[in-house]
Parts: sequence; structure tokens; C-alpha cells
Amino acid sequence: MARAFVVFAHPVPESLNAAAHQVVVETLTERGWEVDDCDLYAEGFDPVLSREERENYHDTTINCGPVQPYVDRMRAADAFILCHPIWNFGYPAILKGFFDRVMLPGVAFDLQDGKISACLNNIRKIAAVTTYGATPMRAFLAGDPPKRLFKRAVWGTIRPEKMRYIAQYDMNNITPAGCTAYLARVKREMEAF
Repeated sequence: MARAFVVFAHPVPESLNAAAHQVVVETLTERGWEVDDCDLYAEGFDPVLSREERENYHDTTINCGPVQPYVDRMRAADAFILCHPIWNFGYPAILKGFFDRVMLPGVAFDLQDGKISACLNNIRKIAAVTTYGATPMRAFLAGDPPKRLFKRAVWGTIRPEKMRYIAQYDMNNITPAGCTAYLARVKREMEAF
């Protein structure tokens, strides 16, 4: 059975992002995936990279010690799905901290002679399910850093066979019908995932 590691990063359980996360988990489960559902807020994930962790960052014999359970979950996954909002054209701090603390040398990538090679070869598929307050045009004019990071940096350290970026823009003006349409789109995407 294929295993999906779903990382959820939103503090409000009544949010559209939380509803999309629920659709992701339910749809993947219905499709026969074993889902490892990681709610960073519920798990009390500490996003702060300590001085000691930073000093040990490149020492692959000890660098994952403080976050070993999350490293093990990444290494056990066939798919990696992020469910999160975009705030101020960036990731929530808890998710940024997840990247800083878990996507380490020797875990997500190897660094040899200044060149990066992917390590998470077990992950064949990645997806981001996300919501923006901005319109697509405002996100584009700002350079859409989260989309760019996902499609370049995350992709570059994993090199999956399949990648999906499922975004709902303009949350500031969304209607109930728009919410329903977005959740239906998330379901379709996960059915085809």
C-alpha cells in the first residue's frame, strides 16, 4: 500500500484550509493510500531552529536527532502533501520551521562540492493544497514566492514523478459557492493523484 505523508499547517479548524485538508485525507484514504496525517499545530511542532541545531546542520551523523520522528515519517512516504495557507506571500512560520528543521542535509539533500543531489527518492509524488488572500494577479506581481519555492526548491530536493499545486486565490472575496468549488477541485485532484 502506498503511503502519503500529509503535513497540515493551519491553526483554525473551521478554516477552508482545514476543510481542504480533510478532503485530502479522506480522498486519499478512500483511494487506498495509507495516510500519515501530520497536523503541526496539534502535534505541537516547535518551528524554532535552535543554535545547537544550526551548528550541527551539516553533520549528517547527528543533525536529525531533534526531529528524528519527522525524518522517519518523510523517509517512509511515497507521497508528500502540504496543506497550508499563504500569509504575507509566505508559508506560516510553523511550516517554514518544518522545512528548516526537517529538510536537512542527509535527509532531503546531499551537498557535495557545492552541488545538491536529492535524497528523498522514496517520494514519487508531491502536492501543495493552499489558500491565498491575494488575487492571482497580486500573487503574480509579488513573484508568488510560495509557489516558486514549492515548484523549484521542494521539487529540486525530491524530484518527484508527479507534482500538483492546488491553490485557491482571493480568499478575501470568496463565496460559499467558491468554497464548494475549491473543495471539489481538491477532491478531483486527490482522486487522480
